[in-house]
Parts: sequence; structure tokens; C-alpha cells
Amino acid sequence: MTTHQTSSLLLGLAAIVLLARLLGALARRLHQPAVIGEVLAGIALGPTLFHGAVSDALFPAGVRPLLSALAAVGVAAFMFLVGLEWDAAMIRGSGSLAATVSFSSILLPFGLGTLLALYLMDDYGTGDRTAFMLFMGIAMSITAFPVLARILTDRGMTRSPLGVVALACASIDDVLAWSLLAGVVAVSGAAGPDQWRILLAVPYLLGMLFVVRPLLRRFVERRPALTLTPTVFAAVLVGLLLSAAATEWVGLHYIFGAFLFGVILPRTGGERLRADVHERLGQLSGTLLLPVFFLVAGLQVDLSGLDAGGLGTLGLILLVAVGGKFTGAFAAARLNRMPVRQSAALATLMNTRGLTELIVLNVGLQLGFLGRDLYSLMVVMAVVTTAMAGPLLSWIIGRPADTAVRSGENTAPAPTADTASTADSANTANSAGAVSSTV
Repeated sequence: MTTHQTSSLLLGLAAIVLLARLLGALARRLHQPAVIGEVLAGIALGPTLFHGAVSDALFPAGVRPLLSALAAVGVAAFMFLVGLEWDAAMIRGSGSLAATVSFSSILLPFGLGTLLALYLMDDYGTGDRTAFMLFMGIAMSITAFPVLARILTDRGMTRSPLGVVALACASIDDVLAWSLLAGVVAVSGAAGPDQWRILLAVPYLLGMLFVVRPLLRRFVERRPALTLTPTVFAAVLVGLLLSAAATEWVGLHYIFGAFLFGVILPRTGGERLRADVHERLGQLSGTLLLPVFFLVAGLQVDLSGLDAGGLGTLGLILLVAVGGKFTGAFAAARLNRMPVRQSAALATLMNTRGLTELIVLNVGLQLGFLGRDLYSLMVVMAVVTTAMAGPLLSWIIGRPADTAVRSGENTAPAPTADTASTADSANTANSAGAVSSTV
């Protein structure tokens, strides 16, 4: 690196962190998740405003590959933290309701998304027609577990029946959505001439689950007083990076390896270790690396040429995204005898997309599933659907001040309410608080 590149990089990073913190704080004051302000910071520094003059001055061409590398590390760290806090107890504690709502809130928007892709094919389609349709279906099906957890934490609802069910639904949604995306990446030929490597994904997964995971569990059980020393933290980072590199090499995306390594780290006996890892890595990721990712994502968003046709397409995207997700979740909740207002609140929460959607959209852009114009519109959809969740929730069940009173109502149907034990609710609340601290 030259002296000019080094100074430009450091100056640009300072601007990113400062603007992300300022707009994140502003978003909080407006009762929005901080991620909304941070995403808008990335878009503001991109080509949408002033024809890219600000981004060209702060981030010259020689610096942008370095920013992309930092962004990739930030996304890998975030996905690891999401996997670290994913807990099957969330699913077990909510009975069949969570599974029903999750499947319905994925299948309906997925189907509508593929139909929308058919309609948009002529104007926005990419070379691979099947991959484009499948990817649009997945993009419409996303629910952001971390942002949803942040909303519930801010409202003191993580231990309420509605909060427990919402977190369980989002948890299942996350796993299903990542699995679908991994499948699309695998069958699309995104790995190029080395597509044969995708066959190694199966032994890799089996090895992580049935070899590495038991070894890690035994290691932790033999050291009940294990703390996060520099050596232990270095070992965790090495495992995270190796797992991410492995899935990237076999033809999947590195986010899957990072997420899986978080999932396999021991829960029983390693509670303090996991909390310490989350605190140490989450602060660095949330303060520096993720804002860099928002910038890199924002540099690809260009709304300066948005015309009436583009606005019409954006409206259609929002209709499919919001309508499909809301209808699927609401109908499934009502079939499980959840009250109307609580069903509507659950369906509203399932519409939060946030950072998870941005990660998925960037994967689609990198692999050629999306063009830049459609990517820009989809980013707007992610921001709008996340921003509307809080106000709609206040309208449906009241502001945070009176949510505690209302959440004491019989919000879950009789057959499933009893299955949510106190212990499972506590585990869910703890996981929600830990994950949401990064957004």
C-alpha cells in the first residue's frame, strides 16, 4: 500500500464509523433499530447523492478492494455470532405454532417472489433464469432474527408468549432461508469450472456436526472454568475463519461456514465463554466492520436515476414482500387459534429483514443473480420493511410503555402456550439480548 492509500483508508474508516454512529443514534431516537441509520449512512456515502462525488473523494478506487475485504470479515463475524446464539430450545419451547408460521411465512412469499421474477425477467433478469427466480423467492422470504430480537428487547417482550413465539419463528426462518440459499448457490454453477467441489459440502457438514462438534463439547466439559484468554479467543477466530474459507472453497459462500461454526460451539458448560466471545467480537464487528459492510453495500445502490417505472417496480416489490410475508404468517397463526391482534403483531415482526436481507442481497449481487438496478430497489425494500415494523407494532399492540400490560394477555393458543417452559423462555430471552446487541 502507498502512503496515499493508507491515509485514504484510515480517513475513510473514520468517516464511516462516525457517520454510522451518528445516524444509528438518530434512528434510535426515532424508535428505529440502529441498523436503519447505519444502512442509510452507507447509501448516503454512495452514488445516490451528489452523483458519487462524496464516495469518490473519500474512497478512491485503490481503497475500495481493501474496504470490501474488511466488509467480508465483518459479515463472517456477524454470521458467526448469529450461529453462536442460535438455540434449538427456541423451537422446542414454542410447540408446533412456530414451525407452522415459519413454513407458511416462507412458502407464500417464496412462491410470490418467483412469480414476480417471471414478471421482472425482461427488464431485470440475469443470464440464469432459474437462479434469478429462485433467488427472488428467497429474498422475499427473509426474516432478520437479530433485528427482530432487538425490537423485542427494546420493548421488554422477549419473555412474553408473543416474543418467545416470534423469536422461535425467526430462528426457524433463518435456518430455512440459509439452507435454501445454499441450495441455489450449489445448483447454479456459481463456483465456475470447479463446480465439482460442491460435492465436498456434504462430508464437510457431516464432519463439523459429528466430529468437530463432539470434540469441542468434550474439550469444554473437561474445563468447566474455561475463560476467554487470548489463546482461546485466537482458537475461536481460527476456527471461524477456517470454516468460512472451507465453504467458500467448495463453492458455497463463506457466510455458511461462519454461521455453522457458531452453531456447533458448545452451549452446555460454555455459557460464559460464549458470552465473552460475543461481547469481544461483537463490539469490534458492530462498531467498525459492519459499518464498512454497510458502506460497501451502499456503494452499489444508485437511486439517482429512479423514474416512474422504477417506482412502480419498487411498489410491486414492496407489495409482494410485505403482503406475502404478512399473509403467510397471519394465516398460519390464526389457524393455530392465536388471537387476531397477536397474529397481526407476529406477522408484522416476521416482516423485519434488516441486515440479514442485505447480506443475502450482496451474495446475489456478487454471484450474478441480481443486477445493480434491481439490487438497489431490493435494498430499499429491506430498509422499508424493517423501518415499518416498530410503528406497526405500536399501532397493533401499543407503545413499549403499555406493551407489558398487553403482553400479559393470552397471546398464545392453549395447546402451545403450555409447551413454552420458563427455562426455554429464559434461554430465548438471553439469546435475543446477546444477538441483538450487535444491531
